[in-house]
Amino acid sequence: MTSDSLITSTQVRDPFFRVVTATGFTRHHIADLVAGRCAAVQVPGLFTEAVCGDLVHALSGADFDQYGAERVQPAVMRFGVGVSDYRSDGRVDAEYWPALDRARAAWDGLSLPMDPWEEARRSVGADWPGRVGVGRHEGREMGAGVAREAPQGFLVHYDDSAREFTDQLLEAPLLAQLAFNLYLAVPESGGETVIWRHRWHPRDEEFRPQGSYGFTGDCVRDVESIEVRAAVGDGLLFDSRNYHAVKPSRGGRRIALGFSVGVAVTGELLAWG
Repeated sequence: MTSDSLITSTQVRDPFFRVVTATGFTRHHIADLVAGRCAAVQVPGLFTEAVCGDLVHALSGADFDQYGAERVQPAVMRFGVGVSDYRSDGRVDAEYWPALDRARAAWDGLSLPMDPWEEARRSVGADWPGRVGVGRHEGREMGAGVAREAPQGFLVHYDDSAREFTDQLLEAPLLAQLAFNLYLAVPESGGETVIWRHRWHPRDEEFRPQGSYGFTGDCVRDVESIEVRAAVGDGLLFDSRNYHAVKPSRGGRRIALGFSVGVAVTGELLAWG
């Protein structure tokens, strides 16, 4: 075989690694994500622009906090509490619970006309047997989700509670973990979500800056990827165990509501922030 006959990894495409556009999330979409028959499901207009505008207006007066700077660079701002910022030696730190109480009070203080987390869970699980509940850890209900703004984007990373926590994060064991995003505001350009057909491998650690949640781009060099551009009100669901990143925003804010969705051995869908 000559070198001319060799095919690089980027020339060979997985027909299952694709974005499915739909009018709503179905049980078949979720099954396909878990089985690897698609990479992401995008639902345009999951929330109306008017509702998203109301949520952005309410959040405009909210105090966003920065994720821990020692772990998250470039800076990412959040309103709400994510359990990943309260992980200590692979366990949920005791400080998570009082921080979650404060975050819930802050969300209640926005006086929203509806609960966006409940509406988002209802939309994700509209065709799933049973509703989408909020996951529990050691008998206590976890946070419903986090509003995030990342002007400079997110590094290449993955989200997988089975690897990030030494003990089981939720009371119900999980078969798979998905990520849900609802886009309240999008920039004129940039802010795309990039998903790679790659999951964690021990050698990836050589590409992780010390103390960081993510990896350098060399970690996924020549790996097949897809790029998702969202509009205001779009919902996106994908397997967060696949490496993913967000590009920097230009000409406007990118604000998204996000939470994880676990597919449990009980058949339940369980969300947490």
